[in-house]
Amino acid sequence: MAGSKGSKYYDIFLDFSIFLKHKEDGHPILTEEHFELLLDINELGSLAASAEKMKISYRKAWELVRQSEKTLGFQLIEKHRGGKDGGNSTLSPDGKLLIEAYKELRTEFDLSAKRIVKDFFQTINK
Repeated sequence: MAGSKGSKYYDIFLDFSIFLKHKEDGHPILTEEHFELLLDINELGSLAASAEKMKISYRKAWELVRQSEKTLGFQLIEKHRGGKDGGNSTLSPDGKLLIEAYKELRTEFDLSAKRIVKDFFQTINK
C-alpha cells in the first residue's frame, strides 16, 4: 500500500523483477520464472514436480532450463534417470551457486526497494 486509506495512491503498489539478459541481443537468459523453477527444483528434486507446482508443462520447464544452459554455456541442473524410485533432478554446482547468489541479491534488492519506495510515496503523498 502506498498511502493511507482514502489517499489517491492507496491502491498503488510498486513492483520490480530481476533478470539476466544477454549483452549482445538483450534477450533474457534468466527471468523470475527461471529462478522460481530452479528454486523449486532445488527444493523438490524434480523438474516434473517443479513444473507442476508452477502450473506449467514439463516441456516448457525443460525448455526454460535448456535455453538458459545453452546461452550460459554450463549446466544448471543434473538429471538422474530411473532406478527403483524413479529419476530426479538436482541443481549442478554452478546452478546451486547461481541460486544462492540470486537469493542474496533478491533480499538486498527487496530491502533497498522497500526503503526507496517508502521515501517516494511519502514525497508524493504530501
